[in-house]
Amino acid sequence: MIRIPKPEYARRRKTLMEQMVPNSIAILPAAPMHIRNRDVEHVYRQDSDFQYLTGFPEPEAVMVLIPGRAHGEYVLFCRERDPERELWDGLRAGQEGAVRDFGADDAFPINDIDDILPGLIEGRERVYYSIGTHVEFDRRLMDWVNVIRSKARQGAQPPSEFVALGHLLHDMRLYKSAAEVKVMREASEVSARAHVRAMQAARPGLAEYHLEAELEYEFRRGGAKMPAYGSIVAAGRNACILHYRENDAPLKDGDLILIDAACELDCYASDITRTFPVNGRFSPEQKAIYELVLKSQEAALAVIAPGRHWNEAHEATVRVITAGLVELGLLQGDVDALIASEAYKAFYMHRAGHWLGMDVHDVGDYKVGGEWRVLEPGMAMTVEPGIYVSPDNQDVPKKWRGIGVRIEDDVVVTREGCEILTGGVPKTVAEIEALMSAARSEAA
Repeated sequence: MIRIPKPEYARRRKTLMEQMVPNSIAILPAAPMHIRNRDVEHVYRQDSDFQYLTGFPEPEAVMVLIPGRAHGEYVLFCRERDPERELWDGLRAGQEGAVRDFGADDAFPINDIDDILPGLIEGRERVYYSIGTHVEFDRRLMDWVNVIRSKARQGAQPPSEFVALGHLLHDMRLYKSAAEVKVMREASEVSARAHVRAMQAARPGLAEYHLEAELEYEFRRGGAKMPAYGSIVAAGRNACILHYRENDAPLKDGDLILIDAACELDCYASDITRTFPVNGRFSPEQKAIYELVLKSQEAALAVIAPGRHWNEAHEATVRVITAGLVELGLLQGDVDALIASEAYKAFYMHRAGHWLGMDVHDVGDYKVGGEWRVLEPGMAMTVEPGIYVSPDNQDVPKKWRGIGVRIEDDVVVTREGCEILTGGVPKTVAEIEALMSAARSEAA
């Protein structure tokens, strides 16, 4: 199912070309296939920039934009139709499909690129290209430029300037259209159902991977081809490992489980974290830490609106968490002094969020001209404060050690404030305990 309409891809290409200088060319290759082991390939996922401009889902393709070209400004090189290979690997668009289904003005076989692309580059003063992103393609591009340079005596004109394509493209991607927000909302709803399912399934005696299986079932059931990132299912002290990956420890009575997992749809990511008790009931210490993290997230959400700057949400979480840690006795001292010395980082060592979109840590500058970016409608981000009391922290009473809590939601900035896309997962202590209690009653 294609969720971004074809006219939107055309508008994106047009917007990009309007920002390019006259007599220039933009070149962007598709993501390569990656080998998992021997002759087994990883599931293919298109390069986000390439997907954003073309919607073309295949590897071995190159997009070329040439503003003002008489024979068509959008050129796509792609694989030819091949009945034998399609028998093994699936259907290909071919040149006809590239034009008919993906809006290319002109399409050529990818095997002819060495003969055709140098002629398209020749005479262009500027090349927009992301050097260093596709190292093997970098070499090919330089080879084509050198071919043009070798013919300089015959009047061939090589480009005189290379400019990072991402400088223009990534600022475009930062502002989500209504269609993009709709896809992200759908991805968030699928991911929310997955988290609810995991909460309902959790109980002592299972393993982390049992809940991972519940998550992935719901992702696929909702139409997602893959998670947006490696799922984190961290029980007990594992919740204090920010990027925990093993997902194979037992779920023990009295422990918390931190799940950071979500799916992507049509190359648009969601990103949700919830923390809840294995046995369905928070202990007093777990509840105190959890409610402090939730309070800090609510403070962050309150300052996400047009005209506020990017860092205000993080600053809000830092102040609430630092003050709360002092109240709980986990930090001692004046709140302002503790913030200034960054003492809170012993418990809260990451930022409050990141841009979200086609990449789970999406593109876009956080500062502009040395100042924190001012938020505008259409920007999407996560809000994910956390507190992690290391199991080995000898400076705090034992009852707090090993408690790790993170709460993460996805939001998009609106004209009035922000819309929470991931509100379908219970978040208060009462809601979580009620959901898990009901699930146990039904199972009994």
